[in-house]
Amino acid sequence: MSEAQARSKGRWSLVVHGGAGILTRDTVSADQDRAARAGLAAALDAGTAILAAGGTALDAAEAAVRVLEDDPAFNAGRGAVFTRDGRIELDAAVMDGRDRRAGAVTGVTATRNPVTLARRVMEASPHVLLSGAGADLFARDQGLPAAGQDWFATPERRRQLDELLSSGGDAFDIDMKYGTVGAVACDRDGHVAAATSTGGVMGKIWGRIGDSPLIGAGTYADDRAGAVSCTGAGEFFIRAGVGHEIAARVRLAGEDLRSAAAAALADMGALGGTGGTIVAGPGGEGFWLFNSRGMYRGCADASGARQVAIYGDEG
Repeated sequence: MSEAQARSKGRWSLVVHGGAGILTRDTVSADQDRAARAGLAAALDAGTAILAAGGTALDAAEAAVRVLEDDPAFNAGRGAVFTRDGRIELDAAVMDGRDRRAGAVTGVTATRNPVTLARRVMEASPHVLLSGAGADLFARDQGLPAAGQDWFATPERRRQLDELLSSGGDAFDIDMKYGTVGAVACDRDGHVAAATSTGGVMGKIWGRIGDSPLIGAGTYADDRAGAVSCTGAGEFFIRAGVGHEIAARVRLAGEDLRSAAAAALADMGALGGTGGTIVAGPGGEGFWLFNSRGMYRGCADASGARQVAIYGDEG
């Protein structure tokens, strides 16, 4: 057990996100604000119930993300954005800080909860990353609940795609404003875990894959440092290797977790990227950082502290 884990004995924390981008009181409607806050609160409820009962960080992170996947207010699972050709393709990843086992899926089209499929890849296969039809076939072999494209699709996302296509040009969501969901947790034993899920970028083409299912980029967990889930302009998070970079700065440079996260995010921003990250450490700390106008986010811990926020001025 590390010194941080020893200090955290009995403490737990959970942080969730629902995407980052141009989120201001002028761009988010009152209905969208209420729906997002309710969804984030429900995700916190699901995860904290597990942690408060002595459950694992991995169980809590998965449970929180499943709630967000089933909520049409977010770009993951039901409510995911459309590709340019009108399909929904889902990505997800999980990582367990205890032994750095990881599982991920990309291009999933027929599995209701990709985050649970990612965990099954980790636990019931010799692999880390499965894609497309193979990932959905593995889900069926594992008996996971299936879902058709009509389950994932919502009228609002269809409207957004139509609006994007009508604007001409490359028909690509260059503002990355429809986000990703994720959760990071530390349990009573000081173990950390991360889970991330997304529908990707509105209007994406050519089978584009972002950072969410890439271990070390948008998702990472290591008990020696912390757990990370990212959201934003995925290409930049990939180039900066944000998840692993944070952990490496803690382990190899001796930085504290918040300083390491700030430095990694600044490096990503210097490349031209925007977005945010949520972090949970083995000492029980949990926090978020972002360089975008806002980020759907929430946190809770064993002390009873709890917050749900959207805009940059909410702390």
